[in-house]
Amino acid sequence: MNWFRKSNIKPVSDFDSSILYDEKTFYNKFAQDLFAVKEEVIIESPFITTKRMKKLRPFFEELVNKGIKVYIITRDPREHDFKHQMQSEEEIRNFERLGVQVLICIGNHHRKLAILDRKILWEGSLNILSQTYSREIMRRIGSKKLTEEMFKFLKLEKWIC
Repeated sequence: MNWFRKSNIKPVSDFDSSILYDEKTFYNKFAQDLFAVKEEVIIESPFITTKRMKKLRPFFEELVNKGIKVYIITRDPREHDFKHQMQSEEEIRNFERLGVQVLICIGNHHRKLAILDRKILWEGSLNILSQTYSREIMRRIGSKKLTEEMFKFLKLEKWIC
């Protein structure tokens, strides 16, 4: 039963550098993180709405103009109701016109996360590209190790170099 003894040694956790945000505080911090990106942005958001994109489009334009690779992973618009399908298709076209790589997932894709420069991981319940009224939570983890772990877990190396 030696393994059960209490230890005075505290393990160092990559989660020690994580902070929780809600729908009111998320976008300000996320915008700060986007401004600091040097190489790559990966966002998984199953829904994309015109209302949210009106606020986010300038950020994506700036990222692309700086030569930063931007990848959006989203649900197949045909899996949405008609209203959301039309908005999603239009915003996907807008992304592609900008030079953003959009990857479409089939089969009720529902993950919500962002990987920034493979150093910062955002994960939670908030649809980054569509959130408007719902109550949500997002965790920001500043850990290269955990970000790379997520990248590998999602098998993103198949689609993103």
